[in-house]
Amino acid sequence: MIMARRGRRGDRRNAISELKERNETERRNDDTATGSFPQVHGRKGKRELKGASDFRVRASSAILITLMCALLGFGYMTQINSGPSTYETMSEDELVRLINETSTQAQNLEQRKNQLSQQLSSLKAAADQRAQAQRIANQNKETSGIISGRLPAQGKGVMITIGKGKDKDIDVSTMFTLIEELRNAGAEVIAINDVRVVTSTSIWADEDGSLECDGIPLTAPYKVRAIGNPSDLQNAVNIAGGIGSRLKIMYGAKVTVKQSDSVQIDATREPSTNNYAKTVE
Repeated sequence: MIMARRGRRGDRRNAISELKERNETERRNDDTATGSFPQVHGRKGKRELKGASDFRVRASSAILITLMCALLGFGYMTQINSGPSTYETMSEDELVRLINETSTQAQNLEQRKNQLSQQLSSLKAAADQRAQAQRIANQNKETSGIISGRLPAQGKGVMITIGKGKDKDIDVSTMFTLIEELRNAGAEVIAINDVRVVTSTSIWADEDGSLECDGIPLTAPYKVRAIGNPSDLQNAVNIAGGIGSRLKIMYGAKVTVKQSDSVQIDATREPSTNNYAKTVE
C-alpha cells in the first residue's frame, strides 16, 4: 500500500509538472503571436521611468525653492533685528550729529516749500491779472464797438414811430432835437430807419425839404429805435412841452412810443479813420 501511495504521488507530481510546462508553452506562443505586446510593455516602462524622473525633478525644485525662501526670510529678519542695534551702538556725539543733520534737512525742505508756495502764489496772481486784463480789454472792445456803431446791439429800450407831418414837413432841427433828447435821457444806441446814429452823425434837408442822415434819405414814417432805460426814454418824448408835443402841435405828425425788452439794432457803421488824433502811448 505504501508503494501504491508513492506511485500515486509521483503521478500527481508528473501531472502538475506537465501542466506547468503546457501553460508556459502557451504563454510563449501568445507572446510570439504578435510583436505589439512586448513593445507596449517596453514603452510603458519608459514612461514609468520618465514619470519617476519628473517627480524627482519637481521634488528637487520644491526643496530648492523652499530653501531659498527660508534663506531670504532669515536675511530679512536679520536686517530688521540689526537696524535698531545700529543706533544703539552709536556714540552720543554721533547721535547728536545725526539729529542735527536731520533737523537741518527738515529746515531746508521747509524753506524750499515756502519758496515754491510763494512762486505758486505769484504765478496765480499773474494769471489772474492777465485774465482780468483780458476781460477788461474784451469789455472795452465791445463797448467801443457799440459806441462807434461797428457792432450791432440789443437790449431794453423804446421804439418810436413818427408819421408824416400833415401841416408841414418835419425839419432838420426838430429831428436833431429828438436825437439829443434821447441821448440826454440815457440812450446808448440809436438808429433812425436803417441808419445807425453815431457821434459824427449829421442830418440835413434837401432843396425839396426831404431829410437825409449821413447821406442816406429818410422817408416817413420815421422809425426811431433807442436802447436804454425804457421809462426814461419814453418820458423824454412824451413829457409835456417836449419833443413829442412839438411834433404833434407844430407839424401835425402822429407820434407813438412803445417800450420793449428787446430792441434790436442791426444797422452798423464802419469806423472812421482819424487823420490827426492818435492814442497816447
